[in-house]
Order: sequence, then structure tokens, then C-alpha cells
Amino acid sequence: MIRRLLALIRKEMLQVVRDPASIVIALVLPVVLLLLFGYGVSLDARHVTLAVVVPQPSSRTSSLTAAFANSPYFDVTQLRDRQSAEDGLVSGRWRGAVLVADDFDAQVGKGAEAPIQVLLDGTDANTARLVRFYAEGVWGKWLEQEALDAGQHLVVPVNAEMRVWFNPALESRNFLVPGLIAINMTLVGTILTALVVAREWERGTMEAMIATPVGRFELLAGKLVPYFLLGMGGMALSVMIASWLFHVPLRGSLWVLALISALFLAGALNMGLLISTIAKNQFVAGQVAIVSAFLPAFMLSGFVFEPSSMPGWIEALSHVVAARYFVTCLQTIFMAGDVWSVLLPNGAALALIAAILAGLTLRRTRKSLE
Repeated sequence: MIRRLLALIRKEMLQVVRDPASIVIALVLPVVLLLLFGYGVSLDARHVTLAVVVPQPSSRTSSLTAAFANSPYFDVTQLRDRQSAEDGLVSGRWRGAVLVADDFDAQVGKGAEAPIQVLLDGTDANTARLVRFYAEGVWGKWLEQEALDAGQHLVVPVNAEMRVWFNPALESRNFLVPGLIAINMTLVGTILTALVVAREWERGTMEAMIATPVGRFELLAGKLVPYFLLGMGGMALSVMIASWLFHVPLRGSLWVLALISALFLAGALNMGLLISTIAKNQFVAGQVAIVSAFLPAFMLSGFVFEPSSMPGWIEALSHVVAARYFVTCLQTIFMAGDVWSVLLPNGAALALIAAILAGLTLRRTRKSLE
């Protein structure tokens, strides 16, 4: 049995080496996706185009305009009339506009409630909320500085002191890149194995193996081991890119990261093998893998969209998606460290899903052509 298993593993390793498509899916595609998402996708609102309308320039309006212009979140254009700002909002030239009152100096001096007005483009609700909070922050800092320059103390009813844990810079990249690693592992584990085994059915090589004394367990293990090693290699490459290129902090242990990744990859590989036992055509297997594995991992894992904000029945559905638990573990290991109260239940869920998929795959695998 051991000799047959080693022979199968050697055969699969040779097939991987001779198949450029497998290398591309396992090693090149994760790098491309990391570069695209790491550099091209951001949930941060930076360099937002903002118009500041100042009908009557003064030293105070100049300092307020400078406060907005010096913020890393805004690219400021100064205007003199409200209509130009409104036209720019309608045309999409600006995402927001700050309208300064004609008697701005007098209203600020007597403590009026609304010396400025902020107009926002609400077509993108998330960006509009961020621009609102940024504008409020700039306005509050400006008032505080004005009070200090006048030798006064700015009185506010509540002074909130905020401290951000785990991601002090509030960089969305630190949140997205670990989640993207889970998407890459889903691609490598599920789609690669589904396509490779389906291709063997198409070429007839699977029929030749069925005719040998190889058992079901040996056949599955011989398929899993090479692609498991290939997937872990892709995982290691992704972690190096995340840490060295994107400077995502890795605060947890490497051995914990490797163990959690192995549990997830075991489930993904068995998912791919299970698909290949149902769809023995590469095109069909690829479509089934995308619909049943990649899309749920992308949409329901918390990689971009928080499951708790989804409708109840969709959130409940997300609990059967292994990527949800893997994304949680990755984000915890990278940004918080080895938090066992998070890692243990999610790791147990990954192990359970992997065991169920392995059982289903073993049950579906038959040494027959039916």
C-alpha cells in the first residue's frame, strides 16, 4: 500500500511539473490577485475631490481652507459661488462641497451654530459617510486651533478620546489582504483539483488507474498530497508578499497560521475532488467550483462584506462556508495575534468541514466507470 501510494504521489508530482496551468493557478494567480487587490482596491477614502466655497475671503476663511487642503483625505478646489459647487456635484467633478457663510467671521465670533454647510454626493453612501466624518474632524480641529490662538479654551459637551486597536492606521489594506489569501487558497484548492481530476476523466487516464489494484483511499491520498504541498507553497508565497510588499503586520505565530491554513486547504481540496466525482468534464467542473466555492468565499466570508450586516437567512447560510472561518482566523493572526478564543472555535469549524467533505468524497469515489 505504501509503495502504491508513493508511486501515485510521484505520478501526480510529475504531472504538476509538466502542466504549466497548474503552476500558474497555484503560484502565479495568487500573486496577480494580491497585487491587483493590494494596490487597486481600497475601502479608504483618500484624495476625495472637495470644493470649498468662500464668497468673502478673510484670514479665517483662508485658514479653514488650508485646514481642508492640508488633510490627506481631500483634494481641495476653492470657489467663490455656490452654483459652481452644485454644478460640480451634479456632474461628478466633486464628491463634496463646503459652503462658507457670507458673514463667516461674525458667526464664528459669536458662536453661531452653522457658519458652514457640507454638501455630499450620496450616490456612494460609504464614501459620503466617510467624507462627512472627515469634514467634521477637520472642522473640529480648526475650531480648537482657533480657540488656542485666541487664548481661549474650546468647550465641548463631550470629549471623546478614541484609540484604535490592532489597526491604528485604519488601513483597509491590512484588512483586505489577509482575506484575499483565503480567496487565493479557495482558488488553488477547489478549482485546481476539480479541473485536474476532471481532465483525467476526459483523457481516460482515470480509467487506467481504476483498473489497477489501487484502493479508493490510496487514490484520493495520491491526488491530495501533491496539491496540498502546492497549495501550502502558494500560501507561503502569499504571506511573504503580504508582509514584505504590503507591510501587513503578522502578529501571530507562523505555526498557528500553517495549521489553520492546512485545515482550510484540506477542506478545499476535498471540495474539488468531490466536484470532480460529480462533473467529469473540465468546463462543467470549473463552473461548479466557481459557483459552489469561489463565489460563496468571495461574498459570504467577510472578506469585503460583513456577514452580520446581511439578511438573517443569508448570514445563516454563510456559516456553512469554510472561508468565513478562515478569513476570521487570518485577520486575527495577522492583526491581533494568537487569540485562542477566536482561533479555537473557528479552527474546529474548519476541521469539521474538512472531515465532512473528506467523508463525502470517499463515499462518492467508486472504482467503477458508472
